Amino acid sequence: MLDRVLNADASPLFARDDALPAGWAVSPGLVPYEAAVAAMEARAAAIAEGKAGELVWLLEHPPLYTAGVSAKPTDLLEPGRFPVFQSGRGGQFTYHGPGQRVAYVMLDLTRRGRDVRAFVAALEAWLIGALARFNVRGEIREGRVGVWVERKAPGAPTREDKIAAIGVKLRRWVSFHGIALNVEPDLSHFSGIVPCGQTEHGVTSLVDLGLPVTMDEADAALKAAFREVFGAVEDAAPPL
Repeated sequence: MLDRVLNADASPLFARDDALPAGWAVSPGLVPYEAAVAAMEARAAAIAEGKAGELVWLLEHPPLYTAGVSAKPTDLLEPGRFPVFQSGRGGQFTYHGPGQRVAYVMLDLTRRGRDVRAFVAALEAWLIGALARFNVRGEIREGRVGVWVERKAPGAPTREDKIAAIGVKLRRWVSFHGIALNVEPDLSHFSGIVPCGQTEHGVTSLVDLGLPVTMDEADAALKAAFREVFGAVEDAAPPL
């Protein structure tokens, strides 16, 4: 997968044309969803206006469901279980909560080629590269959004579970929203929705796969893999 977004010399193809680093910010604790979205959209607007630099913002949310622009009301199975927020990102229903690393990705695609397909492929490659650091083989599937892993058990049919979600939006060629990697969320919380409209497949996490990965370790893997795909980063303050 990485060969779709890396040059033959392994230099990132989705780096900025001026090689400036993107900011990399991590928020402690649980960040309220509405406040985070407001801060993210304000930062994306400032990037489009040339008043702020790019930013990748890592955080966790309290338990909640979000509905993307393609969400079907019937896919919200337990509407009273957690707060439900309408989201301008692509995709359908998804869950956010403690133990899941959300990364809001605010990048200036004018400086990165203005290629939406390449951008989505770069997000996929970023997640696959991070998972590979834990010897997890992440894969993509035609017609399904996100990153998947095969689950094999003796005497049982092979199944595929989703370990990471992708949902992005562009405005004035600046991206926002982003990715969500399941590190150690409560997987039972996904049962209140049909995640991303998929009824035939489940969800998993790094810890569910038997890997006692901490959030700090997941962040380190995400940071290293991001550099491989998107280029340099530098530590920055969270926008909230």
